[in-house]
Amino acid sequence: MKPSNKKSWRYRLHEIIYEADTPMGKLFDVTLLILILLSIVFVMLESVHEFDLKYHKLLYIGEWIITIFFTIEYIARIITVKKPRAYIFSFYGIIDFLSTIPLYLSFIFAGSSFLLSVRALRLLRVFRILKITRYIGEASKLRKALMNSKAKIFVFLFAVLIISVIAGTLMYIIEGPENGFTSIPVSVYWCIVTLTTVGFGDIAPTTPLGQLLATLIMILGYGIIAVPTGIVSAEYSRRMEKKDVLGQDYVHVNTQACPNCGAQRHRDDAKYCHKCGERLNPHNHVET
Repeated sequence: MKPSNKKSWRYRLHEIIYEADTPMGKLFDVTLLILILLSIVFVMLESVHEFDLKYHKLLYIGEWIITIFFTIEYIARIITVKKPRAYIFSFYGIIDFLSTIPLYLSFIFAGSSFLLSVRALRLLRVFRILKITRYIGEASKLRKALMNSKAKIFVFLFAVLIISVIAGTLMYIIEGPENGFTSIPVSVYWCIVTLTTVGFGDIAPTTPLGQLLATLIMILGYGIIAVPTGIVSAEYSRRMEKKDVLGQDYVHVNTQACPNCGAQRHRDDAKYCHKCGERLNPHNHVET
């Protein structure tokens, strides 16, 4: 027998709000993205003094309309999952909350409405709509490669910091305050700027020995830039060689979200949530 109507409305609403595999779900997400873009444009235009003087009331009304829509959407996301805390404290849940409250806070704290620009982070949902799964899969591999490389990168950065302190101290001794190197911290700052090949030019050595040391640091900087890239590339290559339990790489092509805990990235043939074990889309299955 089919689930009762009392349950089915929650599941239907959940499918529209959380997933983009259905026409209504895709329409909802596209509408959401358009409103996010409009909200960001409104905030940007409001920061332009001349434009704000002329259209302040119109921009204010537009921001409130969008904020009310996001408020309703946020509440709907909470009531359509069985474990609201899972959504509320998730990455998107926190972003959705932060992008909704600034206009309300403007009644208490003047100027907080400009924080509405945080809504730009919600544009990350575009990946679910366009379903560029190949890029999502590659992004996941890159993220894992970065996580697995963090220990090596930390050691490398610590070594760079030590080099900067030593080289900065030497430069302070060689050049001195009279040439702009007024302290060791300032000299270390100069060394880091030089090592990273940024070169602001606000401080520069003038003595021959100081210029020789600066030359060595510049050459060393090119090598330092390549090291973290090599570390991540090597780890990424290892991840590319790893296969899943079926012996092949697997890419998710659906936007299925668990109605219980909100977990995503399920396999296309999955019937149960990989996180909590809840049946996925139970209203689409006939229960006996």
